[in-house]
Amino acid sequence: MSFLEKMDDVFKNKWKFESETPIQAQMIPEMLNGKDIVAESPTGTGKTLAYVLPILQQVDGKKKQTQALIVAPSQELSMQIVNVIREWVEGTDITVTQLIGGANMQRQLEKLKKKPTIVVGTPGRLIELVKSKKLKMHEIRYIILDEGDQLLAREHRVIVKNLIEVSHEERQVAVVSATITEEIELVAEKLMNDPVRLQVSLEDMPSSGEIVHSFVKTEARDKTNLLRGLAHLPSIHALAFMNNVDQLRMKEMKLQYNEAPVAVLYSSMTKFERQDTLEKFRKGDIRILIATDLAARGLDIQGLTHVIHVDVPQTIEQYLHRSGRTGRAGKDGEVLTLLSYPEERTYKKLSKQFKPVQKVWYKGKLTEGNSKTVGEKPETKKNPKKK
Repeated sequence: MSFLEKMDDVFKNKWKFESETPIQAQMIPEMLNGKDIVAESPTGTGKTLAYVLPILQQVDGKKKQTQALIVAPSQELSMQIVNVIREWVEGTDITVTQLIGGANMQRQLEKLKKKPTIVVGTPGRLIELVKSKKLKMHEIRYIILDEGDQLLAREHRVIVKNLIEVSHEERQVAVVSATITEEIELVAEKLMNDPVRLQVSLEDMPSSGEIVHSFVKTEARDKTNLLRGLAHLPSIHALAFMNNVDQLRMKEMKLQYNEAPVAVLYSSMTKFERQDTLEKFRKGDIRILIATDLAARGLDIQGLTHVIHVDVPQTIEQYLHRSGRTGRAGKDGEVLTLLSYPEERTYKKLSKQFKPVQKVWYKGKLTEGNSKTVGEKPETKKNPKKK
């Protein structure tokens, strides 16, 4: 019997869940069978529902007990997960509460006293609540690490390990991410019980939109002006990436001075600043949102026309993770790199499989340029010999 046949009518009828994505088809049965899981699937392929739906099938909303914990590395991702769960549990006894840093602690404690069925939170706030004995981990049987590659990296590894070790002895643990490195897989296995390894690639996804990979050659000092110009194109709704948060802040000051429809997102912003920025971006008041990989982790923004690499990514995993945010749900998209000469060698290695198209920014328009190979120096004319 498939998961769809098993699924409670209250979920199936309300949301007309009629088909599974590849990662859902693989992950849901394994979770329902109680297996620990390490799952890798590209951004935007349905990973959230792949673990949310089986959790909803297994928890009991009538019990006044917290039974499932979903850990996320950022406030934005945890908020998105909570919103997904709230949509699916409406009309049921299952409840969910968000526990994130930067939010009012007393308000969160009041919600915890009501014993929500599921809690979603960030590592720092969760461990704080565990140490103060407000969050009863020994009752939690289901633990999900969303964006697990980041949660199991050195910054959060000890906290996550502590959370898992003090949970129910018969717990089920699942790690999901768009990229799982060999190191992260080894760390995950030490915290899990004979985990099943699941993997989905972009080639496995049906009806993906066409994604064009392109680049514009520019001097590094001219990237700010180019971003400003791109932000005034009505066809642009882009998430742009930079490698360094200090450079990001400098871009912010220059762009704000010229009142461009561009905003930035970084991890030290307050919860309300981040929410306000994201709301304006989703509404279209902001055309380009610039962020680091950390700040943009897990953001699910519908209708992105472009991903812009302001800085060339440092690894192919980084390039793929960023680029996968456009061209979703069958829609077309473009991955545009602002390419300075010192970055050309790195970009050539990262993008060779995509056969990128060169474009030119000219008189406020982005048009296709010549087809010179990336990294090729411009031709120089030799002085004619004097007769």
